[in-house]
Amino acid sequence: MTRSTTDEAAAPPLPSPKERRRLREAKSLSEDQVAAAVGVTRATVRSWETGRTSPRGRKRALYAKLIAPEPEAPPVPAAPPAPTTAPAPTASASATSAAPAAIVEAAPEAPAQPPAEAADAETATDAEAGAEAGAPGERPLSPAEAFDELYTRTAPGLVRQTYLLTGRRALARESVERAFELAWQRWPEVAVDRDPAGWVRAAAYEYAMSPWHRLRRTHRHPDAPPTEPGKRALFDALLDLPPAYRRTLLLYDGVGLDLPETAAETEASTPAAAGRLMTARAAVAERLPELTAAASPAEQSALLHDRLGGLARAEHVPVPQPARAVRTGSENKARLWTRAAIAGVALLIAVTGLTLHTAPTHYEQPISPAERVGGVPPRGGPQKLTAQDLKLQKSLSEQLAHGPERLVPQAR
Repeated sequence: MTRSTTDEAAAPPLPSPKERRRLREAKSLSEDQVAAAVGVTRATVRSWETGRTSPRGRKRALYAKLIAPEPEAPPVPAAPPAPTTAPAPTASASATSAAPAAIVEAAPEAPAQPPAEAADAETATDAEAGAEAGAPGERPLSPAEAFDELYTRTAPGLVRQTYLLTGRRALARESVERAFELAWQRWPEVAVDRDPAGWVRAAAYEYAMSPWHRLRRTHRHPDAPPTEPGKRALFDALLDLPPAYRRTLLLYDGVGLDLPETAAETEASTPAAAGRLMTARAAVAERLPELTAAASPAEQSALLHDRLGGLARAEHVPVPQPARAVRTGSENKARLWTRAAIAGVALLIAVTGLTLHTAPTHYEQPISPAERVGGVPPRGGPQKLTAQDLKLQKSLSEQLAHGPERLVPQAR
């Protein structure tokens, strides 16, 4: 414990995650170059620059030295001194952070950086939106403006992601709009989340993968596959995967999340997510021979990322509604459900009161109706005496009265 505390105290300080990215771009270094110099993967560098994790030990020292700003040269007497604060790098970094991604953004015509890097830049921008809104000298964004900005930046690309997940264009648009409606209803919770785009993405994926959509006629079968053989093979391979494996592959190789984040979003352990990823890659590689020819898993992941991005860009997915329409629809649905709940409670109270008013105060046992009973045996008893029996009875009576004295009772 003492050694760990000492190492952390002696470790070089690092700037904020946003500043780390700006410093790297100021030196014209790509994430691959930084990863190769430090000895980590590109996903780890993205994780450092988005604030999810921080380097430690020797890697922290190498990373701090690599992105350290160049020492300023002494000013030339003949020239005016350079300003200490240059807004140009910040604006460039902000523009780079908002660059569109291959799958995440809908407008891929500005190739400011590779698709995976842009996807993580977008996630970082979403996580830092609250901090930027509260920067000094800037007017803080209202909840509606912050929601509209998040929706405009992420909704088109999220529709393409959901299309790759389901193979249904209409369901993809419906899922994304439903996820943003839910996000607006819970905006106080989503606004303070460290990754609002990830929150909406998870909600859209959960809605799109619901098995109840199979009962709907419009979403019972996937849309027609692409006509190009390569894209059609990838499309069929994705839809043949189980939903959990398909989602894991899309998050890791398509969106560019690292393995722990993929496991957390799919609600699985990291080993389980790794197993799903390997199984999904092997199944897709059977349809795409170029994946099998990749020299390493990193090259296979990069190639699969490019194929997924190309498939998402090639398909004409529907454009989601404007942000204002989604907010209005969310408010109308919330208002409708609130009124329905109030009406249901009022109806329950009325029915309960009517029942209490009309119910009897005591129990009266009902009188059963008369019913003919059959199968009872005849009543037993002495039979009717015949004429002979009567004659014998009379004879006996007379004999007892005039018989021997021993048989006649005597009164004393």
